[in-house]
Amino acid sequence: MRKTAVIQIVIALVLSLIAGVLVFKWMNARLGAKQQEDASSQVTIIVAAKDIAKGEKLTEELLKQARFLKENAPSGTYAEVESLTNRVAAFPIGEGEAITASRLVSDEAFSGVSTLIAPGKRAVAVKGNKVLGLSGFIRPGNHVDVLVTMDIQDKNKDEYSFSKTVLEDIKVIATGTELEPEGDDGETSSMDTYTLELSSEESEKLALAASRGTLHFALRNPADVKDVRTEGIDVPKLMSSLKQPKGKSGKPKYVGVEVITGTSRKTVRFARHD
Repeated sequence: MRKTAVIQIVIALVLSLIAGVLVFKWMNARLGAKQQEDASSQVTIIVAAKDIAKGEKLTEELLKQARFLKENAPSGTYAEVESLTNRVAAFPIGEGEAITASRLVSDEAFSGVSTLIAPGKRAVAVKGNKVLGLSGFIRPGNHVDVLVTMDIQDKNKDEYSFSKTVLEDIKVIATGTELEPEGDDGETSSMDTYTLELSSEESEKLALAASRGTLHFALRNPADVKDVRTEGIDVPKLMSSLKQPKGKSGKPKYVGVEVITGTSRKTVRFARHD
């Protein structure tokens, strides 16, 4: 092959390579411009990663990010998962649906003590005093038994006092102090307020006990979940507590006398006759 032909072939290959590089760069530039155009026309919003029930608290496992066209994105959406953590769904939300403000319980409604109430429970506040509240030892998160003391009537309509444990293992979700007027001089006294987490049935019991009698709290060990049932106690049962068993006196039956003879000693017992 002639030398000139080889030179022409090399030049053609070089030109083809240059043309290919230029075309590749041009296509990449067009693709990048297209991606930037698409990115500018899309937004990132938070959607449900799985079905969310009404009243369910949102967690990171229930949420994920998704890309939407700006014109298709609903209003009131969120861009960050952290902004939705611990919010509550006001309506059922299906998997893949956008999380919007209108589908959530408002921040105002989901604040304060209400955030501490477990689903199906209610918060009920009752008032007491320093003695009732164990001199301030009852704190939010503690569990207590609730006792009530009230005057009741028997079949003959005679009144007598009766005390009974009516609620067990009740969670305290808040405590506070209010000042109430005391006496004719208008002076105030400190009254502790205890907010308890109860079921609807337990709320009814507490409301009746608080309105008809005097409440007392028995603080429980957090590890003690044993259920205890009591019959309650009235004055006669109370006064018979720790009573001396019949046939026994408080004095010993025998008297011991130690007798020492030389280097030996022994104890002699004599029966008492007094």
